[in-house]
Amino acid sequence: MANPRTIARISARIQERAAHCLQFEIRDPRASFVTVTRVETTNDLSLAKVFYSVLGDEGDRSKVEHMLEHATGFIQRQVTRVLRMRRAPALRFVYDDSIETAAAMDQLIREALERDRRIDPTLAEREANEARLAAEDARLREAARITERDAGLADLRARDEPDELEPDELEPDKLEPDKLEADNSERSESTSDDEEAPTDRRLTDESR
Repeated sequence: MANPRTIARISARIQERAAHCLQFEIRDPRASFVTVTRVETTNDLSLAKVFYSVLGDEGDRSKVEHMLEHATGFIQRQVTRVLRMRRAPALRFVYDDSIETAAAMDQLIREALERDRRIDPTLAEREANEARLAAEDARLREAARITERDAGLADLRARDEPDELEPDELEPDKLEPDKLEADNSERSESTSDDEEAPTDRRLTDESR
């Protein structure tokens, strides 16, 4: 049993190469109506189902089926070359009716809604109100998300910016002019006292 990741990788490679063959390498106008929708590969890598859809009616689908029966061998060889495996999965083309099924379901839903509108004329108005409320709710959610994001960015910027310092903290040695003059006056008076003190002591000694 192969690894699921390996199976997915091989399936994607088969889908890519098969689609390229149908679009560019097969000289048949019927190949242009084919779209490869998906590829399912078995766990033992022995078989790969190539699902396809056809643009057209039942007649076009029948023509494409005959074309693929004749082109399977060529596509198999091209896929084997790119896979580079000792034993490549055998290809089997399977018509994919999921698109048609989805379209049919969508049509049934539309018809049921139309019948409900005819039975209850206010249904369309209620649906419009619900759609408007849903749109308003989505708008409010988006606005709240943007506001929360901006707040988070502002908080990050605030954390990254340095704290503002007071002038005294930025220049601790800088004093105001008035304080500077007062300090100078005090220093001058102190110096004068120191100079006068020795003179007073000499006069005292001479008087003795």
